[in-house]
Amino acid sequence: MINITLPDGSVHQHEAGVTPLDIAKSISEGLARNVLSAKVNDQVVELNRPITADATVQLLTWNDEEGKHTFWHTSAHLLATALQELYPGIKFGIGPAIENGFYYDIDFGAPRPPSAAAR
Repeated sequence: MINITLPDGSVHQHEAGVTPLDIAKSISEGLARNVLSAKVNDQVVELNRPITADATVQLLTWNDEEGKHTFWHTSAHLLATALQELYPGIKFGIGPAIENGFYYDIDFGAPRPPSAAAR
């Protein structure tokens, strides 16, 4: 068993390999639905990262700046994946999460003529 210390100072015992999502579920289903990422020993990690040793854990939601940043960072990756599917050969410039969202600089390349189906 490992000891997980939460921000309120409480210590919960879990099996080694527990994930932040498992910890959230053990607290409440509502928290598990709202958690976006976690800080494990002051490092922001994804929810499926196994914790194998005693750790301090903070579960991050939209109410936390790091939670918002995680959401926007992940959203940027999803946008990039969708754009790559729609526009093969697309080139990405910078695209960080910023204070109130995220953005990408994108180069679609040379304009293409309309397809026959679009006419």
